[in-house]
Amino acid sequence: MPHLFHAVEECDPQTADKLLPMVYDELRRLASHRMAMQPAGHTLQPTALVHEAFLRLTGNADHTWADRRHFFAAASEAMRHILVDRARRKAAVRHGGNQVPLQLDDVVIAGAADDEQVLAVNDALHRLAVNDVKAAELVKLRFFAGFTLVEAADLLGISERTAKRIWSYARAWLFNEIQRTRNAA
Repeated sequence: MPHLFHAVEECDPQTADKLLPMVYDELRRLASHRMAMQPAGHTLQPTALVHEAFLRLTGNADHTWADRRHFFAAASEAMRHILVDRARRKAAVRHGGNQVPLQLDDVVIAGAADDEQVLAVNDALHRLAVNDVKAAELVKLRFFAGFTLVEAADLLGISERTAKRIWSYARAWLFNEIQRTRNAA
């Protein structure tokens, strides 16, 4: 399969057509998991999320994938951008804006998240990436792509124990950062 990733990089549409069936089931499973955690009334379907992410991945001439891990990290990033863009559109003033306060009494980052939480986590995630890239990557895989801790650790090439330690740190850091940002506003 690695040769397919390299061929897709060369913008060979036939190779992209071969790659989709090989990764579709896993992408669909991840999208379904992520969408199942969305609040009631969420209209984006897992199939649409997978297709949009795949189009972004294969339609971008600037992408390079070294291997499966790198591809799924890019897919996670694409799904994150899609969900964040969608949340920003819905949170726009013409859609009611900022009327629902963010409740973070018990932060469960991989749990259900409304649009405002997605935006708050995304903004804090950018700041986390400045301090700790590995922690930010783990959060992206867990929160935005729905990978389990074991799957995310495997994709990042770290042990499960290290992933647990990083996950605990990242959750606490994001919670504090979101609280600090909300208190400053």
